[in-house]
Amino acid sequence: MAGKRCWKLEYSIFLFFVLGILLLIMPVSIESSRQANFISKWNEKFNRVEYMFSVINAHITDDMIKSMAKAKTPQERESILLAIVKPYLRIDTSTVPVSRHYRPRYMNGSRVYEGQRYFFDDFYYAENNTIVGIKDIKNEVSNDALFIMMFDMNGFLPPNRWGKDIFGVNIYDNGRVEPFGFESSMSELKKDCSESGTGVSCSYYYKIGGGFDE
Repeated sequence: MAGKRCWKLEYSIFLFFVLGILLLIMPVSIESSRQANFISKWNEKFNRVEYMFSVINAHITDDMIKSMAKAKTPQERESILLAIVKPYLRIDTSTVPVSRHYRPRYMNGSRVYEGQRYFFDDFYYAENNTIVGIKDIKNEVSNDALFIMMFDMNGFLPPNRWGKDIFGVNIYDNGRVEPFGFESSMSELKKDCSESGTGVSCSYYYKIGGGFDE
């Protein structure tokens, strides 16, 4: 009898040990699966956006070019681009703009402040519950992109952080599209696409096969 009780005790300890390990592993596994899903959606979204601008560039009209050239403010240019991409991304401009309670953060948790490059004044609801931001930046540097766009892959749902569920692209003249971070070195990408970085460069890092667990 004593041997059986001892066996049962050892078996119970073993079960508690296994259960403890599972409880430690499960949150990490769930988070890894969720992040992998965001990355997969981002890769699909980038391919669509890249194709979208190639089509737009092939069918752009003189009126569109003239309208963009005549626009005097970044807001006017943003409105024109919004009108152009709206049908492709199924952006809904008929509803109230995204709430001010939606405040994206960098991967390290710090706020994105007004005046910073990746601060967007307005956000829009788009297909598959995503949120889209458009920003004109052509006056910052002569050889810079004309616009930047951001995409929150699951909309209002958390984490609402760059490199987690938020990614973005630079839009250049002639419809060329590049993910944020494409000009960075591998060491810079790894540093920025980490819990201590902004996460902005993850947009390119994940495109070239970088892993979120590296």
